Amino acid sequence: MNEPVASETYAAQIRRLAELTSRVAAQREEAHTWYAQQCAAADRAVAEATAQVRRAGAEAAEARELVERVDAEAAHLWQELRTRLGASARRLGDPPGPARDASGDPVPLLHGVRELLDRTRQPGELPGSLNPLLVLCGVGGAVVAYVLGVGARAVGAGSGGDLAVGMPVLGLVVTLLGPLVGLAPARLLADRRHAVLGPRPITVVLTAGLVMTVLLLALAPR
Repeated sequence: MNEPVASETYAAQIRRLAELTSRVAAQREEAHTWYAQQCAAADRAVAEATAQVRRAGAEAAEARELVERVDAEAAHLWQELRTRLGASARRLGDPPGPARDASGDPVPLLHGVRELLDRTRQPGELPGSLNPLLVLCGVGGAVVAYVLGVGARAVGAGSGGDLAVGMPVLGLVVTLLGPLVGLAPARLLADRRHAVLGPRPITVVLTAGLVMTVLLLALAPR
């Protein structure tokens, strides 16, 4: 058998135990301190992340509001442009969408478009030099209405029953609407000239149509 190894003295064992206890306590305190620091760091990280999420949500809401405002303003400006162009605006189609590579603040661009539209000349009334064409529109509308009225009366005359009574009345109504029929080609003329059909051109068309209608009715065979 091996001889027993001489052990340290009791006092040395106590000192060693005290050192180990102190070391364990220091390591435990260090571990607690590290854990507390990690928890504090994690809490700060969570707080910062929460604040970033709030800021991102606010920025997203602001961006959505800006997009809605820009879309509404762009649609309004596009409609105003179509109004300015009149009949030729049919070729424009729907408002264009946002460009893929667009950058920067769109608000100044919209302000620039608004100022440009404001600076453009507002459509004016048809000039007096076009009065002969307006007279032709009124005369032509009256003639077309009169011919339709004559046709309606002829249909009534060749029919019996209710048609024989109703068609002459309808023909007379159509004939009396002749002055108004001339406003349709006059409106097309104004659109082609990028002008508005104001009170004077309307008066010229209606007067010519009314005079022509009266003449046709006066010269009609009884």
